[in-house]
Amino acid sequence: MNTTDGRNIKNEPLLQQPPKSIGTLARKLAIGLGRLLALIIAVLLCLPVVLLPLTTAVPAWAWILLGLMDVTLLILQFRLRPARFRIPVSLAGVLVVAILAIIASQVFAATPPITDASGKPLPGSIASLEKVNINGTEQWITIRGQDVDKPILLNLGMGGPGGGGFTTRTLFEPLEKDFTVVSWDEPGTGKSYHSVPISTLTPQRFVDDGHALTQYLLKRFGRDKIYVYGTSWSSIPGIWLVQQYPEQYYAFIGNGQMVNTTENDIQGYELALDYLTKKGDTQMVETLRRNGPPPYSGDNVVNKYVAYLDVLNDYMGGLHYTFAVPIVPFFAPEYGYVDKINHTLGLIKSFNVIYPQLKDLDFITQANKLEVPVYFFAGRDDVNAMSSIVERYFNVLKAPHKDLIWLAGGHGLGDENLGQFVDVMVNKVLVETYPTH
Repeated sequence: MNTTDGRNIKNEPLLQQPPKSIGTLARKLAIGLGRLLALIIAVLLCLPVVLLPLTTAVPAWAWILLGLMDVTLLILQFRLRPARFRIPVSLAGVLVVAILAIIASQVFAATPPITDASGKPLPGSIASLEKVNINGTEQWITIRGQDVDKPILLNLGMGGPGGGGFTTRTLFEPLEKDFTVVSWDEPGTGKSYHSVPISTLTPQRFVDDGHALTQYLLKRFGRDKIYVYGTSWSSIPGIWLVQQYPEQYYAFIGNGQMVNTTENDIQGYELALDYLTKKGDTQMVETLRRNGPPPYSGDNVVNKYVAYLDVLNDYMGGLHYTFAVPIVPFFAPEYGYVDKINHTLGLIKSFNVIYPQLKDLDFITQANKLEVPVYFFAGRDDVNAMSSIVERYFNVLKAPHKDLIWLAGGHGLGDENLGQFVDVMVNKVLVETYPTH
């Protein structure tokens, strides 16, 4: 078609056409970004399902079914018609599936069975996760052993205060041939998080509940005595238990034994300052100096303790608490997703409440005589529970029998010392203290 001036409109260059509206481009960009954001949110909401086989005891049929539901809902973001329903239906669906995954993780929480070479449960073995009544409250334990007639070893927990007993299961599995290992989620942590208000916790509460649990085990299994094991914080109520009720225990086994918390912490704080100064980390030096030396008090003392304790972990070549505390319980199948979060919250909250109450602890003067055999395991490089203080306590301690066993490594058990620990427990502790040996 020709215009009045003879120009052919069909042959006009494209640049002569009216430009697209900037508003239209902006809307398309916003729609594209919105769809991308919706997809990212949907994928994140799928994580509870993706992690089920890696971190929980949920059976395969359940997580496969939930996984298929998630895949279907993700496809709907691109295929559902009319298009305006795609994103809301998909997001709502994966949210519901995520909630179902959380519920499933709690419902199916369990401790793994003890199996034979073919993978079948070992005849005569026990592997149970149980809720028990302790002093009128609901608390949780695991009971694991290849033979329920073997002597009972009560594991008071991983430390803290506030560290539950289920996170270190793999460390005790080598002992399940010779012991029936009972691990305890103490009040205020893990599956026992809601057993009592954390604000009401006192050190004596752990002794009273530990004693009640001991009595329960003695009655249930028809025993006269059991063994009790404590590490780091839990070595404190362990000493108190055998001090107050010696007739119920064959022996006390302490690892990373706490003796005098204030002296121990001051030494650790000074070592951390010296270590940081030599490294030239002036920023962290300033942080520790601003916090001042322990003991600390107030509403949130855990941050001040962790500030220098993580420096000591670095000194020992271990994981920082800021990393380990949320990660360690995450892979325990005894915990559902809610329990895993509660374990971390419980450790933080329990530490804030309990640890300041230990500032006057001094076993050298307060528990220098025990009426049961005592075995202390001490890491040669341990600067969390200062091995020099443990050795000093050992030297003054009076007991029917005592041993100080030096382990390779730092605080607690690990690959470098687990074999030695198991060997001593089986070939020394049992041989020297169990009546049938």
